[in-house]
Amino acid sequence: MTTAETILITGASGQLGRLVIAALRRRAPAAKLVGMVRDAAKARDLAEQGVELRVADYADPLALASALVGIDKLLLISSSEVGQRTAQHRNVIDAAVAAGVKLIGYTSLLHADSSPMALAVEHRETEALIRASGLPFVLLRNGWYSENYAMGVAAALEHGVVLGAAADGALSLAARRDYAEAAAVVMSDVVAQHAGKVYELAGDQACTLADFAAEITRQSNRPVRYQNLPEADYKAALIGVGLPEGFAALLAESDAKAAKGSLFEPGKTLSQLIGRPSTPLSETVAAALAAQSRS
Repeated sequence: MTTAETILITGASGQLGRLVIAALRRRAPAAKLVGMVRDAAKARDLAEQGVELRVADYADPLALASALVGIDKLLLISSSEVGQRTAQHRNVIDAAVAAGVKLIGYTSLLHADSSPMALAVEHRETEALIRASGLPFVLLRNGWYSENYAMGVAAALEHGVVLGAAADGALSLAARRDYAEAAAVVMSDVVAQHAGKVYELAGDQACTLADFAAEITRQSNRPVRYQNLPEADYKAALIGVGLPEGFAALLAESDAKAAKGSLFEPGKTLSQLIGRPSTPLSETVAAALAAQSRS
């Protein structure tokens, strides 16, 4: 990027937001980066890196209007509050329209327009709001993060089993940093290069949860197997380890839909966009095992 555009990243202190900012600092050193956060104290490290912090909540239209003043490009990282996302995203989009943003990028869900997953509903609604806004946009339909499963490595080692409801469904997983890099690419390029595009983003190599269990076994030298469960039983297992019932239900339903291909994408749009292969599952498992050994 040759001009010093101002790019705002919502959810800047979150896991994805931080990675996007790091990637943008490499790809667009001339850009002014603005991070929207709910608590500036939790993002002091970003401020120390030269990122301007603006405090606003997705549910606060007045704060959003102030936060988006002077913004050229906006990356709307989807809210984590399932059930409230559409209303919250509408507030951000309305503020972007009022601010005259030149491009809005949105982190959606893989095949959001056709996915049967319950999680897809609010993404579809948000995409419709973005299209109706009249703003130039780019939709980043992210597949599942490999970290979503890797966070269960410790439990898998403890019990010798990976639980799930995805049967032998193929999962096109990629690491969070891959999706962050893709977002940085589209937000740092000229608007015309990506405006109006819909990118289905997923890992190069698909795997099953049995493959995941086998990879843990290979790297740890400890036997771990995959046990497929009915959706209701998997939901109960998730509740049993402390997840709220609503969240457990969503995860179990997502797994069950993945058994039928909802998280599979044969294209290699992600690796083409970032200019390198997506991160293999083996690397994510290795990182999880390393973190486990340090704990």
